[in-house]
This record gives sequence, C-alpha cells and structure tokens, in this order.
Amino acid sequence: MKKQLTLAAVGLSTAVALGLTGCAGGSADAGDGKADAATATSLAAFGDLAALEEAAKAEGQLNVIALPRDWANYGEVLDAFAAKYPEITINEASPDASSAEEIQAAETNEGLDTAPDVFDIGLTVALQNTDLFAPYQVATWDEIPAELKEPSGLFVGDYGGYMSIGYDSSKFEAPKSLDDLLGADYKGSVAINGDPTQAGAAFAAVGLATVQSDGTLDDFEPGIDFFSELNAAGNLLKVDVTTATVTSGETPVVFDWDYLNASHRDANPNWEVVILPGTGYAGYYNQAINADAPHPAAARLWQEFLYSDEAQNLWLKGGARPVRADAMAEAGTIDEDLFEKLPAAPEDTVVPTEEQSTNAGTLLGEKWAAAVG
Repeated sequence: MKKQLTLAAVGLSTAVALGLTGCAGGSADAGDGKADAATATSLAAFGDLAALEEAAKAEGQLNVIALPRDWANYGEVLDAFAAKYPEITINEASPDASSAEEIQAAETNEGLDTAPDVFDIGLTVALQNTDLFAPYQVATWDEIPAELKEPSGLFVGDYGGYMSIGYDSSKFEAPKSLDDLLGADYKGSVAINGDPTQAGAAFAAVGLATVQSDGTLDDFEPGIDFFSELNAAGNLLKVDVTTATVTSGETPVVFDWDYLNASHRDANPNWEVVILPGTGYAGYYNQAINADAPHPAAARLWQEFLYSDEAQNLWLKGGARPVRADAMAEAGTIDEDLFEKLPAAPEDTVVPTEEQSTNAGTLLGEKWAAAVG
C-alpha cells in the first residue's frame, strides 16, 4: 500500500520534471563542524560532507520505515547507500506501512533507539505533523523548486509522477475514460492503492477522479462520488495492491502512480499502463527527518544522498521523476536515455496546493467511509 498524501510540497502549481522549472535559493547555517547533529539545519553545521560522514559512521545505524524495495526503485537506492557507507547498518521497518503509520511508529517509539530516523511521506500527513520534523536543507537545496519544499526544510519533495491506471491487457481493453470502469466488464476488478485518508496514492486516485469528472482540486466531492458509484456497481476492490496481487489476477485494474504501475510489468508481461486523456494529476513524495531521530547524523547523511545526482538518477531508473531533474538536465548529470523514456506529460496537469490538500484530507475523513462502505 505505502504512503499517505500525495506530493507536491507546498503550493505546487505545476511540477518540476513534470514540466515545471524554477529554483529558489536557500541559506546554509554557519558552523564550526562541531554542532550537535540533532540541531544541524544544513551541511555547514558539520563543516563539510566528510565531517557529516564521519559523524554518521560513528552512529553506525539508520532506521528507515515504509520503504518497499519495489517502490520507485527504493531497493537499489537502499543498496547504493549501504555500499557507499558499509559502516552504517540500515534497519528497514514495516516496508508496506502508510505515511500515517510512519508517524504512529515515531510516536510509539519516541525516545527509543528503534524510532524512525527519517520519513518518506505524502503532503497531507507532512502538513499535519510538522512539529515532529527537524528542518534541514541539503547541499543541493537551491536546485529544488520552491513549490516542492517547505521553506525551512521540514519536508521536501523528492520524486514523483502521474496518477495512472494499470490493467491486465489479456482481460481488458485500455480504458479511455473513468466511465469505462463503471461497466459490467469491470465487476470486482478495480482497486486503488490503499485508503485515501491514509495513503497518498489512493488520495491521488480520488484527486484524479475529481478533475476527470469536471471538478477542481478545491472540492474532491466529484471524486468521492465516482468511487461511490464504482462501489455501488460492484466494481471497486478493497484489496491492498502489490505485485503479487497483480500477478495473481486478484487486482486486474489498478489506480496508482505511473512508476508504480509500471513496476508490475516484469512480473506480468500483459500489464499495461495508461494515463487518461484530459487533465492529469501529478505529485511528489516528501522526505523528512524525525526531530527525535536516534541517529541524527545518519538521518542527515541519508537526506544528502537522496538528493545527490546518484540517487536522483536511481529514482529515474525506477520510472519516477526526480525533483532535481531540470537542474540535472541543464548540468548534464541526468541519465538522458532514461529521462527520454518517461511517458509524455499530459498537456494539462494539476497538483494540489497546501490548502487544497488539507481541505481534501478533511473532506475524505468525513465522507470516504460512508461513500464506499
């Protein structure tokens, strides 16, 4: 299932790598290299990357949570960090947890060595829990568009994509509109990736249904109505989506991010992915550091790695769109072959603003269960 709210980070009007350009400046803290890692807000607090690396190696551990290895190439990202820093043991917990469950784990394990050091979360959950995050601006901060980061670095967009529909082409024709999914041919066949009140991909599915139903992101009611109708028709599956459920045929039609839907192709050669014509819905997942991180230096080193050229290209390898794509393309450090293979972006793309995300989360909390119950 994985994750909670969709992407953009703060006020996104269109998305970098999805077509948006523009960078904002960030200021680093002055420091003498001896600052407490738990209060460091930039690399300057340590002095340089080498000093941060030494501090993280001394801690020797990094606790991550809710990072499925088949999600946006996270397996290779984790392995690359481990290979680069063999002195640091990565403890991977609850890979299929939602963003909301990441926060619960942090609260439950507060003050313990088992608490998550870092989070990978959607925007709504991020906005609801900023008091749990430590501000940090990575070295490549200036290359991250302002619309995709909280100004102080409490949470920052990292990778994203478009909401899509994956389907077993041996059983179905490519859907051309949402209305196709309401037909009798799709009885008991259409799944979303999680609960939209907790999972970002599911939230985005409702967002896509909203804008594809002539609604706007100011009011998710049309999207909720669509899924209510899909449920009433007997077509909505309430099953958490995994590659195993796709391969077995248990979830033959799936609303999910394009890069996640594409990841099922290796296991199911009949699996196809379509981005519906008309208005597209885009989003990014965000990185954040636990303010109570038991390994604060390792947490910050992990962030530096995730926003490096190496890791950004690994997101691209997983079919996701790295947040620094535009800057890397200009600098010649992006994998151009992989960049060119990304699906074409819809001409009209929307991403929720902070206010829209918050309002939509409230509305879903009030109406989703009754709509599909």
